[in-house]
Amino acid sequence: MRISFSELPGRHERHYRRRLDNPLFDPPAVTDGEALLEMQRLDHEELLAFIAELRQTVSRAVVLGPREETEVVLKLKEDLERLYETACGLADEQGANKQAIEYLIGTIVQTIRGNAGVDALAVQELMMEEQARALHFTLLQQPLVADLLHPESLIDREALVPTLLSESEEAVAAALTLFDDAQRGDLASEARTLLASRDPERHLLEAWVRLAQFEEGLPAPN
Repeated sequence: MRISFSELPGRHERHYRRRLDNPLFDPPAVTDGEALLEMQRLDHEELLAFIAELRQTVSRAVVLGPREETEVVLKLKEDLERLYETACGLADEQGANKQAIEYLIGTIVQTIRGNAGVDALAVQELMMEEQARALHFTLLQQPLVADLLHPESLIDREALVPTLLSESEEAVAAALTLFDDAQRGDLASEARTLLASRDPERHLLEAWVRLAQFEEGLPAPN
């Protein structure tokens, strides 16, 4: 069965394609039309579930009253932020949905800010939260970050290093911000061991470049 790759794949197809004939994974995935079709089916199911939940959440936002309880408003904002994370990892073009979610979050934040009044500490905390959210949303534009942060991530601990070694410079730069220096050091050590074992003659040039990216800025080993 010949099945074409998706132009804008979801997380299941993305991970299948990362593993496809990739010697850094044990075992690598092999070309299989039925397996690819199954990955696309799973991605489509996630997309449908997301659309249904997004519609329900938007309906909650539409009926939100100006004097709504703070807990209700904060729960809605939390759900919208989670939906934005989900949207960043889905198949197909999600630009319009992400823009709609950002608009709703902005509206809710304005409501919270209005309720804060002249409380300087509350206003400062809101500004810091907005900055953190903006940075987080920027990182999520790399699908790899969305894949790593998914509650049911397909990238388990065993697949983490092979995955990072197989991604682009931009994707890895964003993903590495999720780890502290000690964790990055562990990843770099594992990556060097893996590459020495699987690619001693350095045919996988990009993977070795990614290793250098892992190690950049880390203290030299003793």
